[in-house]
Formats: sequence, structure tokens, C-alpha cells
Amino acid sequence: MSQPGDPASNPLIEIRGLKKDYGEGRGVFDVSLAVHRGETFGFLGPNGAGKTVTMRTLMGFIRPEEGTARINGLSCFDQRARIQEHLGYLPGEIACMDEMTGTAFLEFMARMKKLKDRTRMKELVDYFELDPSRRIRKMSKGTKQKVGLVCAFMGSPDIVLLDEPTSGLDPLMQSRFIDLVLQEKRRGATILLSSHLFEEVERTCDHVAFIRAGRLAGSMRMDDVRKSRKRVFSVSFADTATRDRYVRAHADAKLLLQLCPVGATRVEATVAGNLDAFVKDLAAYEIIDLTAREQTLEELFMHLYGTSDDKPHEKPFDAGGTSEGVGQFPASAKRREWAKNGKSPSAALRAERENRTGHDEKHIEGDRHE
Repeated sequence: MSQPGDPASNPLIEIRGLKKDYGEGRGVFDVSLAVHRGETFGFLGPNGAGKTVTMRTLMGFIRPEEGTARINGLSCFDQRARIQEHLGYLPGEIACMDEMTGTAFLEFMARMKKLKDRTRMKELVDYFELDPSRRIRKMSKGTKQKVGLVCAFMGSPDIVLLDEPTSGLDPLMQSRFIDLVLQEKRRGATILLSSHLFEEVERTCDHVAFIRAGRLAGSMRMDDVRKSRKRVFSVSFADTATRDRYVRAHADAKLLLQLCPVGATRVEATVAGNLDAFVKDLAAYEIIDLTAREQTLEELFMHLYGTSDDKPHEKPFDAGGTSEGVGQFPASAKRREWAKNGKSPSAALRAERENRTGHDEKHIEGDRHE
């Protein structure tokens, strides 16, 4: 077991009080996180939340206005060349030399990384079923993403920073990427992975942090996330009158009526702790179907995301013993409007994410040369 002062007990990647303000609420503000050696850390948030700004700061491309960013004890900006010698990186937007073939580009990157052995590079090319013989400008988004992944992992780096790594990949390649991350974890690599896809984070990460509007909304170990999850029950009533009677009797379920399509008889309720009271309560209603599932990481994130469009939710995940309705979901006016049109809470949030512009990539030109 590591002792205080032992390098193994210190974070390998550490950010403290990071601030980079691009105006109009864009950037990152007072972000702090720590990733320990051998850990896979998930950095979750919608597009424009500040994930890429954080990643570029760790790469030394951006000088923070306040706070510090260090990897293995080295300053990410002042000592970026030393850090990058032992680091694999996949940017959120891959910029390659379009006239080069994939083979030529990979060889170019291998020489830059001073790789003497190309075995791992060839293994990854085969693993992702990549045809590197084509010119990069003729490659699809998914094929370019494969090129980037090969570049990030071909040197078997000790530290890997991955910004939206499965963007553009089909489901099969996404699954292979997850398997690759699990292999790298067993090898002992330390991985920081930013994403807005909950499944890849849930399957690969030891720790997860949520960022919203440039500020951390929360951070939890995945083991604690699993323990705090509630069961989600889908209850189908005999008719809408019975459903309405249930909603009127449960204050926490009032929002549920707004989130159900017109004429629906099914509602969802999240339950934590003792199920006895919940089941006994349902006995007073005519039920035609009842199914249960575990809360998804996305739903936990949506709960943490809060009920205000301006501030993150200040409450921690609730692992108490009460039954609740969909007060778990954010209830902004925009999401209620979507709900009235028959959209689910998850669909409403996804729509908001898709409508956001990629502020992470904007307003940062010139930072590399500050």
C-alpha cells in the first residue's frame, strides 16, 4: 500500500483551480481534478461544456489564466515538450495533412515519436480494420478517427488523453475501442477520456467527473455511482384516469404528467432503498404491467445537471430510501415544451446538446503560441 509521500499515492494528472475565460460564459472556471496512476478517468459533459479546453490545457496548447495543470509533477505549459514524450493524445478535431496517405501520415508520426518498432502500429491498423493507403482528404470522419486512435496508442504511452475518442466510429468500432481501453488499463496506462457518451465511460472508467458550462458539477468513483443508483420502475395503469389519480397523490410525480405523451397510461418512478412501501402503495391502483431497470449513468448525470439552466445542481447524488417521481429530471421550460410534444427527458437533453455549438474548439486560436 502506498504511503503519504510515495509517488504512487500522488496524482499523475492534477488540475487545481483552472480558469480560462473566453467571455460570454465560455471557457473553464475553477476546475480541479486528479487522476492517479493506472486509473481511467471519465470526463463527461455536453458539447461546449469545457472538456476540450481542459484537454488542450493539459497538452500545453493553452496557458491558463489562473490555477495549475501538472502531469507527473511537470507544468503542462512550461514543460510540455517533456510531458509529450511519454503521452498519447487524440484531439477532438483531427487535423491531418490532407494530401498524405494514411500510411505516410502514420510513418511521419512514428518518426516524430521516435518509434523504432512499428509492430504495435501495425497491430492497431489491423485491429481497427483501417485501410491507410488512401489519401486523408478522401477518408470519412470515422476513418480519420481510426488514424487518430492508432497515433494515440501506437507508442504504448504511459498516459493517454482522449477527447471524444469514438466520434464518427460505427458501433462495432466503438465496441473495439472500449476493449482497447480495457486492455490498456490492464497494461497499467493512465487514461483521461472526455466524452458525452455515457456507455463508453460507464464500461471503461474507474472515476467520473461531470462538467457543465465550464464548471465541475460533481465527481464520483464508478463504484459509488453504481451503489447510489436507484431502480426505475415503469408502471402501466389500466387507464389514464388511474394514472392521473396516482400522479395527484404523489407530489414528486406531478412533473411526470407533463413528460408523458397525451393519452399514455405509463409512468416511471425512481425508487431507492426499501421497495416495500412502493409496492404496497401501487396495490391501491389497477396495474396492468410493471417493469424495473437500474438507473443509467445518463439519468444520474441529468439529476446532477440540475433544474436550472444557469447553475449546476448543488445536491449530491441521493442514495436515500424514498421513492421519487421524475423530479429527477431537469425541468427547464425548453424540456417541458419537448415533453408536451411527446419527447422523453433524455431526448430533450440530447436535443439541447446537439443545438449547442462547439465552443470548446472556438475562441482558442492563438493560445498555442501565447
